[in-house]
Amino acid sequence: MDRLKEAKPNILVVGDLMIDHYLWGSCERISPEAPVQVVDIQKETTVLGGAGNVINNLVAMGSQVSVLSVIGDDSNGKELFDMLEISGANSSNIVKQKGRFTSKKSRVIAVHQQIIRYDRESKDAISKESEKELYEKFVKIIGDFDAVLLSDYGKGVLTQSLTCKLIQEARRNKKFILVDPKGDDYSKYKGATLITPNKKEAIQASKIDIKDEQSLLMVGEFLKKSLDLDYAIITLSEDGMAIFGDEVLKVPTVAREVFDVTGAGDTVLAAFGYGLSAGLDIKDSALFATSAAAVVVGKLGSATVSIDEIDMYEQSLRSAKASSKIKTKDELTKLLENFRDKKIVFTNGCFDILHVGHVKYLEVAKSFGDMLIVGLNSDDSVKRLKGANRPINSSDDRAYVLSALESVSFVVEFKEDTPLELIKSIKPDVLVKGGDYKGKDIVGSDIAKEVKLVDFIDGKSTTNIIKKAQL
Repeated sequence: MDRLKEAKPNILVVGDLMIDHYLWGSCERISPEAPVQVVDIQKETTVLGGAGNVINNLVAMGSQVSVLSVIGDDSNGKELFDMLEISGANSSNIVKQKGRFTSKKSRVIAVHQQIIRYDRESKDAISKESEKELYEKFVKIIGDFDAVLLSDYGKGVLTQSLTCKLIQEARRNKKFILVDPKGDDYSKYKGATLITPNKKEAIQASKIDIKDEQSLLMVGEFLKKSLDLDYAIITLSEDGMAIFGDEVLKVPTVAREVFDVTGAGDTVLAAFGYGLSAGLDIKDSALFATSAAAVVVGKLGSATVSIDEIDMYEQSLRSAKASSKIKTKDELTKLLENFRDKKIVFTNGCFDILHVGHVKYLEVAKSFGDMLIVGLNSDDSVKRLKGANRPINSSDDRAYVLSALESVSFVVEFKEDTPLELIKSIKPDVLVKGGDYKGKDIVGSDIAKEVKLVDFIDGKSTTNIIKKAQL
């Protein structure tokens, strides 16, 4: 991953931009006016969608990104342009077309589920004048980039003639050109480096039903040969992806919990563009892309993924590498700078002999946020708190056992009697302590945004285990 973190490729994204608008709320009743759910809206957010989600993913990974597209000369277009500016992408090559509606898709979400979506947009092909202006800009700037990503949402920017010319010009300049395709006619993508349709899209384009390995092979080979591609890549949801190049490769994936597949294709396209531009071969780029997609489908809404998140995900799949979760305070503080969009939960303790009470306590703690960090008392600290005969297990052993738990994201040791300095460094959103702290002063409560108390299971404690062992 260090190689990827240092790469920072320069990538151009061309395609259909849109605004993804989310209304978040709760749903507890049915309307008396009609048999529909009533959603009590509690939060409203907007993010870049379509090709904008590809841009956001590339920025999150650390790429330098520029965008080439057409938007409407309307209020949604102004909002979208401002969002691009904030994202950090270079938006100087955006073309505004009068009379065109900028795409905005509004989704109502309650209890982790999308209730309804409503759209306002233009889907007609862009004007010939806009097409000409886009191509002229492309020719002028193509030499500055490592790769070009075409994000086609079928909204009219990537017309047949423009797409063909962009691919020819990119090839002439010896640039990677990657396509997330749309529709049932892929002829306009002929000559691209690769395309990344999902299974349903590949069936639609090839007119061949994918029922087994043989039919999958037929579709992949058809797409590669008929479109003169370096690679045809078919994404297969939980089954990973199939890569058709000089040989056929299958790359599996593991997604632990799927909340929303919105934007997963955008993440795959961005990850392939980033990987190839950073010098990875096609197989390693595919492994990188499947890991990126697996992280994203565990989030709600059009989501992005950073290199650090992908690294952490891959580490979590290697159970023998539980030690990778054990960090020093300095290492953790630096790492958390990449996760400030996450809800960080912190708790601490000796965890001398890990038992069911500990495990359930940590599972509940993790449920309060996205990441659970466990502060672990050092051996000397435990002796001062528990007595000369403790701890039973060394800090190294205790840290390793804790890090093997799925609920635990990171373990960090502290030498002081309290975790105050550690809490100051981490700045958690949620501080979790045992129910026995009710009514007591809690160290760090003035730093965390909220404090949660979790009751322990009666009779389950390290002290009781030690007493029982001594009988």
